[in-house]
Amino acid sequence: MRVLRRAVDLGVNFIDTADSYGPYVSEDIIREALHPYDGLVIATKAGLLRTGPDTWIPLGNPAYLRQECEMSLRRLGVERIDLFQLHRIDRHYPLADQVGELVKLQDEGKIRHIGLSEIDVDQLTAAQQLTSIVSVQNEYNLTKRSAEPLLDAVTEQGIGFIPWFPLAAGPLAAPGGPLQQIAAEHHATPSQLALAWLLKRSPVMLPIPGTSKVAHLEENVAAAQITLSDDEFDTLAAAGAAQQD
Repeated sequence: MRVLRRAVDLGVNFIDTADSYGPYVSEDIIREALHPYDGLVIATKAGLLRTGPDTWIPLGNPAYLRQECEMSLRRLGVERIDLFQLHRIDRHYPLADQVGELVKLQDEGKIRHIGLSEIDVDQLTAAQQLTSIVSVQNEYNLTKRSAEPLLDAVTEQGIGFIPWFPLAAGPLAAPGGPLQQIAAEHHATPSQLALAWLLKRSPVMLPIPGTSKVAHLEENVAAAQITLSDDEFDTLAAAGAAQQD
């Protein structure tokens, strides 16, 4: 709870969670620490079962999505969720049924905005035929950039891009590596440089680095003050591209 409250003190106004984090525990902690959420945007997700450590199973049954939304409303202590995201598209159910249920919840006033997670451009386009999508959340960082076409598409459309696992840098952060070299010039850490690179990559970028320590939180927030030159950005982009699998 100290981390959450300190985040708000530092000016963070977007809190992202999911029913499967804990599971359920994260939403309970957010309510205990921050309710009634003055000036905050609380985002949560449903559609991904966590049945064990590192075991995640998509579940897009419309009735299940509705159930999880109702439960998130109660756990967070709100009448409407600011941003409700489909955690994964479940291939066993039509996309229209999954997104359609979120639209029904939106029409009922239980959801303000709808977002998607781990999708591609075609899936975004299909979902947009059903409703307005305000955000997408995909894995994206210096060394994992398979979502680049999606990022380009949402940047053009002004849709928020929320990269998860944003700090991953692999060998780039090794002693003597490009991240550490450029970080030293900015009196920053490699992790801060990884975030600064993301923020320069697109104006719709909203990284969500998770942390359980106040010191790491403060370090992450400070990354927003780092301005990379175009040459520095290009150097890191090229180094990251060389690490793509």
